[in-house]
Parts: sequence; C-alpha cells; structure tokens
Amino acid sequence: MRTDAPDPVDARIGARLAELRAGHGWSLGELAERSGVSRSTLSRAERAEISATASLLNRLCHVYGRTMSQLLSEVEAEPAPLVRAADQQIWRDPAAGFVRRSVSPPHAGLRGELVEGRLTRGADIAYDRPPVSGLEQHLWVLDGSLEVTVADTSSVLDAGDCLRMRVFGPTRFRCPGPAEARYVLAVVRP
Repeated sequence: MRTDAPDPVDARIGARLAELRAGHGWSLGELAERSGVSRSTLSRAERAEISATASLLNRLCHVYGRTMSQLLSEVEAEPAPLVRAADQQIWRDPAAGFVRRSVSPPHAGLRGELVEGRLTRGADIAYDRPPVSGLEQHLWVLDGSLEVTVADTSSVLDAGDCLRMRVFGPTRFRCPGPAEARYVLAVVRP
C-alpha cells in the first residue's frame, strides 16, 4: 500500500474511474464481473493506491465503451484558469464573413465555454444540426444586429439583447447590417 501521496495523474484517473462506475450504478462486484478485474484491484485503482496499467485501463475502457484516448483526455490536468486575449484561438471563414474566437481556456472535460463571434454585414450561416443534440446556448449581442433562427422560430436581436436556446435541429445566423454583428455565445453541453 502507498504511504506517500498518490501521483496526481493516478488520482485523476482513479476519480474518473469511480465516477464512471457510479454513473452506471454498478458496485465494485458488478464491475469486476463485467471487466474480469478483481474487486480489490478496482478499488485500489479508484483510490489511486496503485497506478492503473494499460491492460487494466483497456479492460475498463471496453466495459465503458470509450477509447483510451477519450478516457485520458477526460483526466487531463485542470485547464489554465486564465487565457490572455493574445493567446485565444481565432478561426476565420472569409467566404462566409465569419470570425470565431475561443474565449474560454480549452479543456475537453468542461461542459461550458464562451465564444466571441463576428459576422460581416450580409453574412448568412446555416447549420443543419448542432454538434451535440440538446446543446444549450445563450447568445448575447454586443454590437450590431443579428437574426437568429432556431428550428422555425426567428428572432432579431440588437445590441444588449440575449437569446437562450436549446438546439436540437437546424439554426441560422444572419447579419442584416448595416454594420457587422459582434456577439458572445455561451455554450453548455448537456
């Protein structure tokens, strides 16, 4: 048994394994039967008393239906709490007249993020479906005017207006002008 503090990565892996088991409502005994790993080994790995081996993680990934990469990305170190404006990722689609800035510090394990969007006058972007069904979005217009269509409902938002939406189907963002539209989109995964 370990007498020193567990390795931080082992501790995060152990905590994630315990979360996954609890999320499925399984006891250690049930997980042992499904994975072929002893209850004591599972318990010690969840408490970070041992370092999980690749073989152990592979068996558990199989049971939980995820890849090793997915599991490991879920236990990355906590994201940096601060990302400077100069370091925020910017993606441009000049043909569509769209600029997207990822404002939030990136991290695969977080459910929410902030995005700044800019649409040039006349820009019209349609999405046939959300990247994740049921995605919650809060769109706050900072400058200009923006027409947003969610399913069959359109709303025109001006500076200061905020629209909350849960997205299951098509959406459309259109900047009617006369100036560009600048907005903040808070995105929360279900």
